Amino acid sequence: MFKIRLLILLLTSFFLNACVNNQNPTFNQKYSLAYIGGGFDGLLLKNYLLSNLKNLDIYDPNSRYEIKASINHNSNLFITNIDNTSDREKIDTSLSFQINNTFDNCQLVSDQISVSQFYIYASGDKFFSNQSAVKKIKKDNTESLVKQLIYRIRAINNKCDE
Repeated sequence: MFKIRLLILLLTSFFLNACVNNQNPTFNQKYSLAYIGGGFDGLLLKNYLLSNLKNLDIYDPNSRYEIKASINHNSNLFITNIDNTSDREKIDTSLSFQINNTFDNCQLVSDQISVSQFYIYASGDKFFSNQSAVKKIKKDNTESLVKQLIYRIRAINNKCDE
C-alpha cells in the first residue's frame, strides 16, 4: 500500500511539473528613463520603475527607447451611507507616460493609467492613522501602476507611425 501511495505522489508531481511553464515575460527592446515628474512621488515612481526594468533586464541607459512619466495623486472625501457616520477618503493615482524613439525623434506611445483606493477617515488631528494610510495607499498605487506599465511595455510596437 505504501508503494502505491508513493507512485501516485510521484506521478502527481510529474504531472504538476509538466503543466507548469515559465511565466517570465519576454521583451524585444531595452528602455531608458527620462525625466520623471511628480516631486517626491515621482522619485518613488522612478525607483520602482528602475528596479523593475533592471530585474527584467530591459534597462539600458543608452537605449534609443526612452520612457517619460509623471505621477499625480488626488484625494477627495465622500460619505458612503445615509446617516453620515462613515467618512472615507478616496485617493486616485494617475500615471501619464510616453515612450519615445530618440534616434528617429518620434513618439511610440502616449497613454495614462489610473488606479484608486479608499480608507475610512478618522476625524480629528490626533489620529496618525490617516497619514499612514495615505502614505501606504500612495505607495501601493505606485507599485500597481509600475506593474501595469511594465505589462503594457510588452505589447508596444517599436516602430514609428508616420
